[in-house]
Amino acid sequence: MDQSGNSAGIIDPIAMEVFSNRLLSITEEMNNTLVRSSFSTNIKERRDCSVALFDGRGRLIAQGTQIPLHLGSLDGGVSAVLEAYPIATMRDGDAYICNDPYLANGTHLPDITIVTPVFVGGNIEFFAANIGHHADVGGVVPGSIAGGSRSIFEEGIRIPALKIVRAGELDGGLLNLICCNTRDPEERALDLKVQIATNQRGAEAARGLARQMGIESVRRSIEDIVAYTRRRFRKRIAELKRGEYAFTNYLDDDGMGGEPVPITVTVRVGGDALEVDFAGTGPQARGAMNIPANALQASVYYALKALLDPELLPNAGMFDAVTIRAPEGSIVNPRPGAAVGARSITCQKVAGAIFGAFRGVLSRERVMASGNDVVPAIVYSGGLARRQGQYVYLETLGGGSGALSDQDGMDAVHVHMTNTSNLPVEALEVEYPLMVDEYALVQDSGGAGKLRGGLGIARQIRAVVPGTIFSVRSDSHTVGAPAGVFGGLDGRRARLVRNPGRPDEELLYSKVARVEMKVGDAMRIETPGGGGYGSPEERSVDALARDLKSGKVSRAAAEHEYGKDKVAAALAAGVQREKP
Repeated sequence: MDQSGNSAGIIDPIAMEVFSNRLLSITEEMNNTLVRSSFSTNIKERRDCSVALFDGRGRLIAQGTQIPLHLGSLDGGVSAVLEAYPIATMRDGDAYICNDPYLANGTHLPDITIVTPVFVGGNIEFFAANIGHHADVGGVVPGSIAGGSRSIFEEGIRIPALKIVRAGELDGGLLNLICCNTRDPEERALDLKVQIATNQRGAEAARGLARQMGIESVRRSIEDIVAYTRRRFRKRIAELKRGEYAFTNYLDDDGMGGEPVPITVTVRVGGDALEVDFAGTGPQARGAMNIPANALQASVYYALKALLDPELLPNAGMFDAVTIRAPEGSIVNPRPGAAVGARSITCQKVAGAIFGAFRGVLSRERVMASGNDVVPAIVYSGGLARRQGQYVYLETLGGGSGALSDQDGMDAVHVHMTNTSNLPVEALEVEYPLMVDEYALVQDSGGAGKLRGGLGIARQIRAVVPGTIFSVRSDSHTVGAPAGVFGGLDGRRARLVRNPGRPDEELLYSKVARVEMKVGDAMRIETPGGGGYGSPEERSVDALARDLKSGKVSRAAAEHEYGKDKVAAALAAGVQREKP
């Protein structure tokens, strides 16, 4: 009942959109609290965090607009808490913590989830949840992620679903135990306290919504938006052409070198349901490239929502129409204990493979060339200058996105499963004893075409104090160049270079760990560009002139890919436009 005493279920799509946006406003407030109050650069500057709201049954009803991959840990964390702690044992003011992929349905250890039950009128009506990606959670490598890790036990502290706040009282002993197993306990403790407070803010907002609408109206409205999402998503599927559509993406290796690893997906469209089958995908990785179950689910749900209905309300209603099949013992369904720290790279390849498979389903106008599909992560660590302890600077990097039928790909952006901001050069150099030599677009990295692929990023950072340790996880250095479509050319692959331009210049493997840098040593990573759309012969002279003037495409590359006559015409057009 609402405040006037009337029954108040949602009866039309506009009302559903309004109610869903009211829920999303709660997650927006939570996200703002988390970002503005955190202490680590990874959360306060790069926004490597996510929030969500669940109903009293543990169903997702609103996810903040942050990082799609975090849906896996958020959804998994709530289910892990409900499995470990019956609702009857929960008390107002409790909060729970977890991170483990096998013990608590997480996706990798640095993503620590806080879950808080929200009581309204003595009953649990919501769960507020958030994730912060912590720059370090222990393990053998600073940053807790290395492509060559052989098991979960090398990757940091494992946290099953545990109660960290009891009726409003923080368990300081548990917090201390967790934080002392990391390289920067003070920063970890401060960020975890902010995460706990963030959920409290979300709980207050959810209770405010219940007071305004009445709890019965809120319950009915939740049922309505979940049912609406389910019906709408099934309708989108039913509109597709029936059949099987397959695509294979490739990883350079499994984190330990060796042969490329196929990521094969077959999408089966039948009626108003989809089956996404990963038969044919490579075996479980020896290294940390494996994907836990909840990370795979998040990757699939993201890709389908993006392809079929980007405006779909973000809740559990879309899950029922999708069946996911992943062979046990494969890289997309590893056995317990397998290392998973670098799972985001494989998740990117999964999303790219699903996008590739849908090229057989969607109209030509809706097809997109492949993006960089990697999300490399660089990690620098060493002694802190301003206080005792170690710093860990982690950053995941974007690259080029694929071209579309009506526009070039975007430059220097995250694609698919990740959505963090960059760390500004000024903030990086203030926070850490590092110097940024170059931060720029990679010329000629976008695939040529009627529409050009977006450009990758060059990030070159130099050590200015002794004892600096460098690690990286990356991919698409040797295989898996971002594919063009309809005659568009592939984007350029990634590369990692130590001391570029010096006599001791060295091309490095895509997944190195614990590399000790001397003062003056520099590490340069160049991320992939996006694939092109349509034949380069179809690119307009004006568009090519803009590319040449901006420096995004060199004259030599343009002459090779577009022809000398078109380049001459583009240069002439550029000169003509500049005349007064």
